[in-house]
Amino acid sequence: MSLAIGLVGLGAIAKAQHLPAIAATEGVHLAAIASRNATLPDAPSHHGLTEMLAAHPELDIVSLCTPPQGRFEQGMEVLHAGRHLMLEKPPAMSLSEIETLRETAAQAECTIFATWHSREAAAVEPARAWLLERKATRIAIAWREDVRKWHPGQEWIWQPGGLGVFDPGINALSILTRLLHDPVHLKSATLNIPEGRQTPIAADLTLCAGDTPVTAQFDWRETGDELWRITIETDEGDLAQLDKGGAEFSVNGAQICRGNNHEYARLYARMRDLVAQGQSDLDLAPLRLVADAFMTARFNTVAPFDTEAAQ
Repeated sequence: MSLAIGLVGLGAIAKAQHLPAIAATEGVHLAAIASRNATLPDAPSHHGLTEMLAAHPELDIVSLCTPPQGRFEQGMEVLHAGRHLMLEKPPAMSLSEIETLRETAAQAECTIFATWHSREAAAVEPARAWLLERKATRIAIAWREDVRKWHPGQEWIWQPGGLGVFDPGINALSILTRLLHDPVHLKSATLNIPEGRQTPIAADLTLCAGDTPVTAQFDWRETGDELWRITIETDEGDLAQLDKGGAEFSVNGAQICRGNNHEYARLYARMRDLVAQGQSDLDLAPLRLVADAFMTARFNTVAPFDTEAAQ
């Protein structure tokens, strides 16, 4: 039996990742979409979630790939309708919202899955297995990209709940918390917020996992190629790099693993299996670290930034 999926939100990420992943995943199929501004020629299209739910009682799963603002209300509507819920990252605007969604899903006997797509990158699990046999003595994260390339003209990212540079930075934190077996704690943070904006364009974090120091530097002002890299030093003198967002893993300059991007297909396969098993997956470690950063950081005001302006 194939599970019917309703997709809410048809922006760039939905078109580039969610639609191809659903099509490529055995045991699921796209049954309908809900979007205020977009339609698909080969799927029933609706202007909103309420309309889609009413028109499609056969829907098993609703996948939300809308901005985090308003996602709590959408998620509650999905669960109250008795449908399983799949959430793009970040799963909600706040920890209290996602905890309420967790409780509601349990009461409704519905699966809820908070996805972290970067954990599904090809080299993450090989790197984790490699690290099981040695101790990391130092970890440095560099996550830099051009916000004008990845979020042109998108204002929601600069509003409360939009996360700013943590929108990509949380991907790095999701990989970090998967790689390490010790819990990761934030020690300090500095957030640089452009004048007139509400969320940071850059962030520097100091963290630890047990006695292993971790630094993370996120920046949305990169004008060249993206740098999505985690560097790991070990007690055996190794220098390892998990690069290109988790797609490549090398040790002492020798490539160990490299793979293509099938992150979202793996997420939909995981959602299918969770529903079949009557289970949920709601790891909040990456979101908790971001919340800790906003709660404890030093805030610096930096120069105004126009998302659409030419460099």
